[in-house]
Amino acid sequence: MRVLVTGASGTIGRAVCDALLGRGDEVVGLTRNPDAARETNPKVNWHPWNPALERPPDAALADVDGVINLVGEPINQRWTEEAKKRILESRGTATHNLVQAILAAEPRPRVLVSQSAVGYYGDRGDALVDEETGPGESFDAGVCVAWEAAAKEISGHGVRLAIMRTGLVLDSDTGLLAELMLPFKLGLGGPVAGGANYMPWISLDDEVGLILWALDTEAAEGIYNATAPEPVTNRAFSKALGRALGRPAVMPVPKFAVKLRLGAELGEVAVGGQRALPRRAQDQGYVFRHPDIDSGLRAALA
Repeated sequence: MRVLVTGASGTIGRAVCDALLGRGDEVVGLTRNPDAARETNPKVNWHPWNPALERPPDAALADVDGVINLVGEPINQRWTEEAKKRILESRGTATHNLVQAILAAEPRPRVLVSQSAVGYYGDRGDALVDEETGPGESFDAGVCVAWEAAAKEISGHGVRLAIMRTGLVLDSDTGLLAELMLPFKLGLGGPVAGGANYMPWISLDDEVGLILWALDTEAAEGIYNATAPEPVTNRAFSKALGRALGRPAVMPVPKFAVKLRLGAELGEVAVGGQRALPRRAQDQGYVFRHPDIDSGLRAALA
């Protein structure tokens, strides 16, 4: 296959590109800085793209069989009004621009696998959440609604669409796990705000695996929760990370400290969560490599 990947220089994007190349596919990558990206992965055919301002170049879509859309400004930043605008445009507007380019391509790609997030559901406490659950009311939920709506603009035009609502991807170099590594290694880790909130985690292996499964599987269409089948509370996650590192995990982090670091709005979201289940992917035959948190953390720390 010839596959176009947006957000190809990010953590998930790099892993997806490596997996595609490893199985013999041709990969086209979109990035703001192709020169820097070529130094990281010269096997990818890189093209420049400013996602919130323009459509991808026509040349990037030439003879492409499938598209994987992973574009998006990091959401783990203080939610100032300016940051909120960037976050929304980097997902909703960028995906709209991508879809318009796909619709203009001749021939069109056969499939679009487009990223979303479990933030779509908002804070759901300990209630079980699957793909039939409606959206929440927080800012990140609204971003996901707009993100998915932009992807759905391709519906009815002969392109199969799979939307992946991704959870917390476990990677020791980036994201939440990277932030936790130092305090936990120092024996200063522990549950946050009581630890009762659920963490819909997924290993990087399974995140990539689900994306490629959706790309390849003709029956894969619609919404999928890209989360491990065994979501855990923050307290259980903290204990598991402590076990994996051989360190105690008993130092609680109060809610006010999270809000102080992240800002009030993002801090409130950070101490919430979703007990999300990947029902549709499992029902359609996807088998998780790392279904439990101990296995997922071992893979992330290997």
